[in-house]
Amino acid sequence: MASISASLAVSAPVEVSTSTPNRAFSGLSKSASLFAPKSVNPLSISNGSRVNAMLVVDPYNNLKYETLSYLPPLTDEQIAKQVDYIIRNGWIPCVEFDRVGSVHRTNFSGSGYYDGRYWIMWKLPMFGCTDAAAVLREIAECAKAHPDSYVRVLGFSALRQVQCAGFLVKKPSV
Repeated sequence: MASISASLAVSAPVEVSTSTPNRAFSGLSKSASLFAPKSVNPLSISNGSRVNAMLVVDPYNNLKYETLSYLPPLTDEQIAKQVDYIIRNGWIPCVEFDRVGSVHRTNFSGSGYYDGRYWIMWKLPMFGCTDAAAVLREIAECAKAHPDSYVRVLGFSALRQVQCAGFLVKKPSV
């Protein structure tokens, strides 16, 4: 027992400098501010990019429909590239249309029921489609037959049994 207590070392006391008196913390000084001073013109602040390109769009008249709907209307070449992506992944392209184009409550206002969740299918899904030009022809036919409707292209996975891709290709002519 004596050997245990003798093996414990006692450290020497550390000298504390008394040349600087201890003061209570009184907050940050104005020169040590956490926030940059506010400029007069809020558009003069820069994050290395064009500030006017980051303005928020109108939250009330800004209905988004599907993936890529925030972009300008897609060209036929851009649509063909998206359809090629659907085909390359082994998904089945399908063309759908709808007059409203968004989820809404028209027929029933109970909880859990929404109109517009399902769009009208244009013909059957394009099983075995290997050419984006065939899908573009179907989009053109659908748009011609229903000029007052939204048209979208979907990609369905036969393996997963779900929709894996979807994008708007045409908005109604005004």
